Amino acid sequence: MFLQKIEPELINTIILLAVFIIIRTVGKIAIRKIGIKSTINDARIRLISRYFTFTLLIIFLFIEAFIVGVQLDEISIVFSSVFAVIGVGLFAIWSILSNVTSGVIMFFSFPYKVGDKIKIHDKDYPIEAVIEDIRAFQLHLRIDSGDLVTYPNNLILQKAVTLVQKDAIEDFGDFH
Repeated sequence: MFLQKIEPELINTIILLAVFIIIRTVGKIAIRKIGIKSTINDARIRLISRYFTFTLLIIFLFIEAFIVGVQLDEISIVFSSVFAVIGVGLFAIWSILSNVTSGVIMFFSFPYKVGDKIKIHDKDYPIEAVIEDIRAFQLHLRIDSGDLVTYPNNLILQKAVTLVQKDAIEDFGDFH
C-alpha cells in the first residue's frame, strides 16, 4: 500500500538520478576534452569538474524537491533564507568569490599556459615571470631571481599581460 503511494515519486527520482549521472558524465568528459585540447594541467581540470558536479547537484536537489511534492512557496522560503545568509557571507569574502570565478573564466579563455613567460603591466609593481601553476585562487609565478610570487586571478584578468616567451619553463631551470 505504501509502496503504491510513493511509486510515481520513486520512478521519477530514479529517472532524474539517471539523467543526473548521464549529464555529469558527459559534462566531465567535455571538460576533460576542453582541458586536454587547451593543454591545461589535470589539477585544474579536476577542479572545474568539481565545480560542475556541485552546480549540477544543486539543480538535482531542487528538481527532486518538486518530485517529492514540496510546494514552490516552501522552496522559495528555504532558498531565500539560504541565499540571504550566503549573500551576507559572500559580501564579506567577495574577493575570494571573485578569484574563484576568475579561475573558472581563465580555465576556458586564458591565452597563457603553465610554462609561459609573461609580463604583467601593473603601474605599481610590474612583474615579468614564468607561470608555474594556475590555481583556483591565484597564479604561481616564478620571477628571474627564483622567488615565487602568487598573483590573484581576479587581478590578472584586470591587467594588461604580454607574452614574453612561449614554453619558457624549460629554459628557466627548476626552482620547485
